[in-house]
Amino acid sequence: MMTGVAGLIKAWVHGWALSRGVGVPVAESDGYRLDVGRPGHRVRYVLADAGSVARRARALTEPGTWLKVSGSREEVVETVPPNWEVGPPEYLMSTPLAMRPVMPAPEPYRAELVGDGVVTDVVVRAPDGSRAATGRVAIAGGTAVVDQVVTEPEHQRRGLGRFVMRRLDEVAVAAGAERAVLVATEEGRALYLTLGWTVAAEITPAHLPESENGITGT
Repeated sequence: MMTGVAGLIKAWVHGWALSRGVGVPVAESDGYRLDVGRPGHRVRYVLADAGSVARRARALTEPGTWLKVSGSREEVVETVPPNWEVGPPEYLMSTPLAMRPVMPAPEPYRAELVGDGVVTDVVVRAPDGSRAATGRVAIAGGTAVVDQVVTEPEHQRRGLGRFVMRRLDEVAVAAGAERAVLVATEEGRALYLTLGWTVAAEITPAHLPESENGITGT
């Protein structure tokens, strides 16, 4: 089970690749490269610290290139050239997992699981069948990587985010995972802290814009 920052980053990178359906991450001297191959998000480098940001940012010139840096936003802003766009801070977070009683979906919602045992989605539906909230977990090397947790605006503040996270925990424990990891936005961090998650490191995103419609997902 990986608990140090380097181990959590490794688990997150590999789980993110499974979750997003991209190729196996390639280990580099300063982190990992993922060939994403999507408009606005061609390739992603996940760097274990800010020490190599300047070198990477100078050498990488293709629009659609992303960096995810384990380091503060201030470090990255001061280091990358001005043609790089630096995003708001994100947070590498983790939590130990343990079996807990099954939580039913809040009324009047219903939940379903969709997946193959490696990547599983929790889908919460409103009474009319529309999606109210979703979340995904991928199991990578015995660690559960949580991804793409979303509650639709009209269904927020009804406990659905908390429910989705609890169901993802249940799926992960059933798959044999002992720890979960994710990268959260500022808004997500607030929820996850109340659920017992802890912050392991600040993650700073930066990218070279490709077009007005570039992808900007965590």
